[in-house]
Amino acid sequence: QVQLVESGGGLVQAGGSLRLSCIASRAILSTFIAHDMGWYRQTPGKQRELVAGFTSGGVINYQDSVKGRFTLSKDNSRKTVYLQMNSVKPEDTGDYYCYARRRNTGAEYWGKGTQVTVSS
Repeated sequence: QVQLVESGGGLVQAGGSLRLSCIASRAILSTFIAHDMGWYRQTPGKQRELVAGFTSGGVINYQDSVKGRFTLSKDNSRKTVYLQMNSVKPEDTGDYYCYARRRNTGAEYWGKGTQVTVSS
């Protein structure tokens, strides 16, 4: 089982930057790399939506609204996935959830979320 711990959320002014981190604690490296990982976002009244995520083959999917502003990356040695958020906008405000999806089974794991608030 994969336990995901997010950090890095907070309050930031519009136009600023923030970096979210998600560490797969208690996972060995082989377990970490067997999963596709990324971030979803949830805002009040809306369904959870994909912000950015790795797919098999290393392709990264980004939500259209964050393309060119957000960058998803990972450090296998640290078993950590990062979401670099630049030029943030008030509409980026929400609870950000890290996920891990095991490629061979589809099993999903979620973190508890970290809150991002962008002030105008």
